[in-house]
Amino acid sequence: MAVPFYRHALSPACSERVAGVLASPFLTSGPQGARVEARLQAFFGVPHAKLTSSWTQGAVATLLALGIGPGDEVIVPAMTFAATANVVRLVGAAPVFVDVDPATLLIDRRQVAAAVTPRTRAVIPVHLYGQMVDILALRRLLPPAVRIIEDAAHCFEGRRDGRRPGQDGDAAIFSFYATKNVTCGEGGAVVTTDPDLAAALVQTVLHGMSAGAAQRFQGGTYRHWDIARLGTKANLPDLLAVLLEPQIDGIEAQLVRRERLCARYEAALADTPFTWPVIEAGAVSARHLFPIHVPGGRRDAVLQALGRAGIGATVNYRSVPSLTLYAASGTIPDLPVSRRWGEGTLSLPLFPDLRDEEQDEVIAVLRAQIPAIEAPAIEVPAALRREEPALV
Repeated sequence: MAVPFYRHALSPACSERVAGVLASPFLTSGPQGARVEARLQAFFGVPHAKLTSSWTQGAVATLLALGIGPGDEVIVPAMTFAATANVVRLVGAAPVFVDVDPATLLIDRRQVAAAVTPRTRAVIPVHLYGQMVDILALRRLLPPAVRIIEDAAHCFEGRRDGRRPGQDGDAAIFSFYATKNVTCGEGGAVVTTDPDLAAALVQTVLHGMSAGAAQRFQGGTYRHWDIARLGTKANLPDLLAVLLEPQIDGIEAQLVRRERLCARYEAALADTPFTWPVIEAGAVSARHLFPIHVPGGRRDAVLQALGRAGIGATVNYRSVPSLTLYAASGTIPDLPVSRRWGEGTLSLPLFPDLRDEEQDEVIAVLRAQIPAIEAPAIEVPAALRREEPALV
C-alpha cells in the first residue's frame, strides 16, 4: 500500500474564498490579510501580528526591524532547517551554532548562555517538530539586551505551561508552507508583544516603505510614501491569506487527531531500536512531524525500504554545520548531539487524515527492518582481510 508523506486537507470549497478575493479590488495585501492578522492576535494572545510571504522572509524582515546586521552575532541551534541560520547570514550577521538537548532535541540553554559575547544581539530558539522551548527559562540566562526570536515554523498550536509562542519572546515566526499544520502553500507570520518592533515590521516587510498600497489610498486621497529604513519584499497577498482563516478555527481538533496518530506510532515502536524526541512535562507539542532515529548507520537502508514499499519518508534535518556551505568555513566546532541525530533521523508520514491502515503499513515496514538493525556487524579476521594497494 502506497502511503504519502503528507496529504493536505484544503477542500474545493477554498476556491470560493479565492473567488471572493478575485472579485475584490485587492489581490495583494488588503482587508482579508488584515482579518487573518486579527485572528492570529486573538489565537496567540498578542497585540501584533504581521503576515509574510514565508518564514524566511518574515525572519529577514524581523532581523532588519531589530537593526541586526554586519558585526552582530545570533545564536542558533545546529539541529534545525538551514533557513534558521541562513537568514542571519542574509542580513550580514554571523550565526553562532550551539548543540541541542539529547532527549528533546531543543536548543541547549546552558550552551546558549556560554556562547553569549558582547556581539550577541539575538538567539533564535527553534520549537523543533512542534515542541516549544522553555522561553522564560532561556530569558533568565540572557542579558536583557539580547533578543529572543522564536522559530515557531513547526509550532502553531504548541504550548508550554499554558503559554503560546510569541507571548514571552520578542517575536515568534510561523510558516504556512505546504506541509505545515496550517497552510496556504507558501506564507508565514510574525507575532509580537513589542509595539516598536511591530511598527518597524510594517515597513520592513514591504521594502521599508512608509505606506503600503492599501494605506496609500485610505480616505480616497493619495498619500505619498517614503523609504525610511532598509526592508525586503515579504508581504502575503490576500489570494493566499484567505485560505488560512478556516484552518485556524479547526486547528485544535486537528491536534487531537495528530496526537492520536503519534500515540499509535509510539506504542507500536516502543520495543524497537528506534527512538524519538521526548515531550517534556508542561509542553503540548503541535506534533508537526514524527521523527525517529535509526541506529547503527542504518538510516538510509530504512529509507530505501520505505521507498520500495511506496511509503513517503524524508529527513528533517541534518545538522546545519555539516552542510557544505557551513562546513566549508572550517571554524564550526563539532556538536555531537546534532551530528548524531542528523546522521540517523528520518520523518514518518503524519497528517490528520492518515488512515489507520496506512499507518499500520508504515509500522509493518519499519518493524521488518529491525533484524538488520539489531544484527551485530561481522568482524572479518585480520588474516582474511585483503589489503588494497596504496594509491600513488
